[in-house]
Amino acid sequence: MPAFPKKLLWVLLALAFLVPLLHPLFPDVVSDYRLFLVSTMIIAAIAVLGLNLLTGFNGQISLGHGAFYAVGAYTAAVLMDHLNMPYWATLPCAAVVCFIVGYLFGLPALRLEGHYLALATFALALAVPQILKYRWLEGLTGGVQGIVLSKPEVPFGLPLSEDQWLYYYCLIVMVVLYWAAANMLDSRSGRAMMAIRDQYMAADTMGIDTALYKTVTFGISAAYTGIAGALSASAIAFVAPDSFNIFLSIKFLIGLVVGGVGSLAGSVVGGIFYVLVDNSAQALSMFVKNDLGLQFDLSAYTVFGILLIVLMYLMPMGIVGGVYLAVRRLRALRG
Repeated sequence: MPAFPKKLLWVLLALAFLVPLLHPLFPDVVSDYRLFLVSTMIIAAIAVLGLNLLTGFNGQISLGHGAFYAVGAYTAAVLMDHLNMPYWATLPCAAVVCFIVGYLFGLPALRLEGHYLALATFALALAVPQILKYRWLEGLTGGVQGIVLSKPEVPFGLPLSEDQWLYYYCLIVMVVLYWAAANMLDSRSGRAMMAIRDQYMAADTMGIDTALYKTVTFGISAAYTGIAGALSASAIAFVAPDSFNIFLSIKFLIGLVVGGVGSLAGSVVGGIFYVLVDNSAQALSMFVKNDLGLQFDLSAYTVFGILLIVLMYLMPMGIVGGVYLAVRRLRALRG
């Protein structure tokens, strides 16, 4: 899939940084709640970006990235709760822990391909929340009740609310990680990752260390998702095992497919999509029943599923791929 135009990317980034500054002019539109909602979208985009590095750019299917998200969230929560570590210092710690976990999981996964790898990661996503509930870990994880944290405080006396600072904090982290991913994919290592995805046997024949690249990519992907989990722990100020069920991993996969597999910009779009739809599906179902007068008792997940089916039918390459094809067709008609 083609790269996102850099000029448009810079324009969108500048607009993103200006959004909180519009609060005095539009207090109802740019409210603290909506900034918090956008912060959760940014966090989801980072998690989907991590999954995209593994699945979209290296060809390894994962249904268990919710587990790495949970490991990152609990690493940050434990460090903040037990060691009084600043929230910003927990991000590199969560990244290192999740990289190690992802790398170690990637070693036995070398023997697995396709559906078998997906099944193994699915099992990981099922196991981690249950492990976090074990009695011998309750002293660290808080057991079923989880860990209650404090929201990040605004540093340096900046004239911002907590939600405004959280928005900037998440946005800066996402920009750094997006830049790092883009540079990695443009490097020799990135080309080796994509060669393994496209033609595994040919890449091995050409001398690429496929085992090393696959395990390291697994670790980097887990690190990205773990950072998202650490950000989530700071943003929500609470972690509990039941927050990281298998549906979280499925939502990451939905975001990946909807945004565009193999597209960095698609990761951002996919993260925004699944958080936005997940939060508005219930309101949409009530609108259909009460305002439109249609006597359908639609659950939030039903609405979510219908939107997903329609979107995949109209844009099988994801939103970014669909927009790219539409722009190409318009240019062809004008030419």
